[in-house]
Amino acid sequence: MNVTLDAAQLVSQVQAWGQELAFSQIGVSGVDLSAAEPGLLAWLSAGCHGDMGYMAAHGLKRARPAELVPGTLSVITARMDYLPRATPEGWQGIEFERLDRPQEAVVSMYARGRDYHKVLRNRLQTLSERIAASIGPFGHRVFTDSAPVLEVELASRSGIGWRGKHALALHREAGSMFFLGEIFVDLALPPLDATSEHCGSCSACIDVCPTQAIIGAQRVDARRCISYLTIEHAGPIPLELRPLMGNRIYGCDDCQLACPWNKFAQRSPLPDFDERAGMSGASLVELFAWSEAEFLRRTEGSPIRRIGHERWLRNIAVGLGNALRASPEPTITQALHTRANHPSEVVREHVAWALAQA
Repeated sequence: MNVTLDAAQLVSQVQAWGQELAFSQIGVSGVDLSAAEPGLLAWLSAGCHGDMGYMAAHGLKRARPAELVPGTLSVITARMDYLPRATPEGWQGIEFERLDRPQEAVVSMYARGRDYHKVLRNRLQTLSERIAASIGPFGHRVFTDSAPVLEVELASRSGIGWRGKHALALHREAGSMFFLGEIFVDLALPPLDATSEHCGSCSACIDVCPTQAIIGAQRVDARRCISYLTIEHAGPIPLELRPLMGNRIYGCDDCQLACPWNKFAQRSPLPDFDERAGMSGASLVELFAWSEAEFLRRTEGSPIRRIGHERWLRNIAVGLGNALRASPEPTITQALHTRANHPSEVVREHVAWALAQA
């Protein structure tokens, strides 16, 4: 390795390059996450990971970067804010109001634009290439929510944000409306100062959770989390949780909307995260009518595509059932009947449940 900069200078240079690539913040962490291992094991042993078997399969590798990628000496962490450029003032209240309109489909804010995996991965790779151009070839691997990585732990150790009670990273000047990414490197870089916690006695995120999935400070039971149920979970949604989902069809932002720190959330300068047509303000009936071909076309390059058309219909059927209970309108019943004989047993069962809510 042809190092032309000392390690501290390199970190400063990487931060400058990161800013040029639209990253909001760059941090550096060491690789000793052993203090996080007991909590991770307890969470896994309690089954809080639900169907996400890969989390248990990787076990403590999640807390051991040097085992996940042999040779790793440091982790470069990155934050990228994602609020769309046109996000209005008072956006938290506006988003809460959507939940009071039962027939409106609510998609989590992070998923209304381009797939963040692609945006961050490409830019992290470019950042890695700039480092290599400066110091010569070095060992590295880029991650964006794509491997067993303790992202929030690394973020908090590298100065990017503390772990909020909702288990997401929080920053005093950016709230929690941001994505995280990492570059595991075989360079010994000086870690930046860890972030102190600033949640205090506030429990807004815990109190607002529709399904009471936040079972303790910094502890989320995925099996009750609407984000997990609508995205990661493949089978039937538990009956007792369906009424609590309301009109949320992909993800859930409630814990973030209630967080006081998110009044400081930042708009992204990138057009990638601007809202796509149909992802904000559309009706459940309208989205339920999408054929698989239309679903694939509308969600091209979107994180929503990964759940597939079957889960899309399953989620919307639950929303339609909840809307039907609130206001038994013929258009909702008619929409549900169009999928009553769907080839998927999961879709048929959720449609039947929804029709029974009238």
